[in-house]
Amino acid sequence: MATLLLTNIGQLTTVDQNARVLEHAAVLIQDSLIAWVGDMGQAPQADESIDLGGRAVLPGWVDSHSHLIFGGDRAEEFVARMAGQSYAAGGIAVTTSATSQLSDNELSEAVTARRAEALAMGTTWMETKTGYGLAVDEETRHSVLGKTLVDSLTFLGAHLVPAGWDADEYTELVTGPMLDAVADNVDFVDVFCERGAFTEEQSRRVLEAARAKGLATKVHGNQLGPGPGVQLAVEFGSHSVDHVNYLEEEDIQALAGSWAGWDSATRTGTPGTVATCLPACDLSTRQPLAPGRELLDAGVRIALASNCNPGTSYTSNMNFCVATAVLQMNLSLAEAIEAATYGGALALGVAGQTGSIEVGKRADLHVLDAPVAAHLAYRPGMNLTHSVYRAGKAI
Repeated sequence: MATLLLTNIGQLTTVDQNARVLEHAAVLIQDSLIAWVGDMGQAPQADESIDLGGRAVLPGWVDSHSHLIFGGDRAEEFVARMAGQSYAAGGIAVTTSATSQLSDNELSEAVTARRAEALAMGTTWMETKTGYGLAVDEETRHSVLGKTLVDSLTFLGAHLVPAGWDADEYTELVTGPMLDAVADNVDFVDVFCERGAFTEEQSRRVLEAARAKGLATKVHGNQLGPGPGVQLAVEFGSHSVDHVNYLEEEDIQALAGSWAGWDSATRTGTPGTVATCLPACDLSTRQPLAPGRELLDAGVRIALASNCNPGTSYTSNMNFCVATAVLQMNLSLAEAIEAATYGGALALGVAGQTGSIEVGKRADLHVLDAPVAAHLAYRPGMNLTHSVYRAGKAI
């Protein structure tokens, strides 16, 4: 089996359970997996060796929340929002209409291009959602296309109640024929539990239907104001609740309690519900930034994700999200990097495969054109990605 040694790494941020940061390091890749990590002076022989010239290396980003399957854009909506109009979920209907007009090939090409943009900036594992179909045939089409184009796929038929539909009747469609049609193609079921979208009762029906199908769940919750999203996510053992801008003390405590069966020191046990923070979206919608500092201090595991979508966060740049978390959310650099790698992997149930640089995991590596990872926040907005390895292959 072919081996590749990446050597002369100036700083290696492993994000392993000991949070090791190694200097003058090397990583041995065997086929698609990490086979050895350590001091470059002790590195084993390999079939091929690449000198990284003292650059910093960290795990590839794990973007656990995006919406890549769409047509058109909503630039006009963005301009209006920046001029003072408030964000409401109704803009989703604009994207639904534009997406339905694309052929399968056009839609696949658009998603492929967006995935390539993210990969070029270090995102080696990416989740995306359906949710711009909102009809059985369109949601099915999107699930079939998405299954082959991203690493993790989430069904979000419960994104918005389409115009002309009764909310309860549409929820019945989502939890019945629509879920039946997409179930074999998706990893998760999500629901937008928010004013202007789905009520607590309707959201509960979606989560119950997913559980009956044996599918893992996620919740869009507490984005536009206090609400039941967090509590529902914890109750149903959802992998994550995403946005979490408006939290009451009982929400934070419920999230913290969900991690009671997890041993952070050994990373063993039963994971709780990850709180996924979406700082690029918060800036675009002018919502308060999610309270990542308070969540971490309470013992909640958090993730950072891009929420790449045409309405509220048209970026897949995880470097930007990490810098924002450090500069504006009061996270340390190490906390922000972990949230954007291992935290995202926890939110997707793939922490055993990716999210940290450890022997046996997939060789997903992000090489920075900088000597230390601190440059991500120290030099915000700069393109610091030198190269990317996904499953051991240079991109």
